[in-house]
Amino acid sequence: MGLLSILRKLKSAPDQEIRILLLGLDNGGKTTLLKQLASEDISHITPTQGFNIKSVQSQGFKLNVWDIGGQRKIRPYWRNYFENTDMLIYVIDSADRKRFEETGQELSELLDEEKLSGVPVLIFANKQDLLTAAPASEIAEGLNLHTIRDRIWQIQSCSALTGEGVQDGMNWVCKNITAKKK
Repeated sequence: MGLLSILRKLKSAPDQEIRILLLGLDNGGKTTLLKQLASEDISHITPTQGFNIKSVQSQGFKLNVWDIGGQRKIRPYWRNYFENTDMLIYVIDSADRKRFEETGQELSELLDEEKLSGVPVLIFANKQDLLTAAPASEIAEGLNLHTIRDRIWQIQSCSALTGEGVQDGMNWVCKNITAKKK
């Protein structure tokens, strides 16, 4: 079940364009996730220096996913992409515990952005296929996600590499984008 099946579910709103912003620290797995969603080859992925965008047209529905590089020097430019965002997907490397504080700070700053006010957020706790990965519940607690009150949010365990959990997260996205857009 890939991106096209997700689009078919969202078809209830024809000719609707959805803008999804895919953010997170470098090496979190954003591009792998995007390629997994688009059913593309994930065997050779290099760090994103600017951004990747995948647009899919299906039965009158257009989904635009913007994957913006996560290197420290690129992060200040994230704000150039905030306008008209319908959904924020934030990807965390669950196995990189040394960077949990940094990723938490970046997420917190995003949630405080006026242009992202009220935008639903899905946090993918990625790389769950690794033995050293922290469970999503531990990440949620460590990042104090339970204190988010100004928007709907979800944390989803996943592995962009194997695809496990990705569809569950995208089902949540579909359900909550449709709710927001009505």
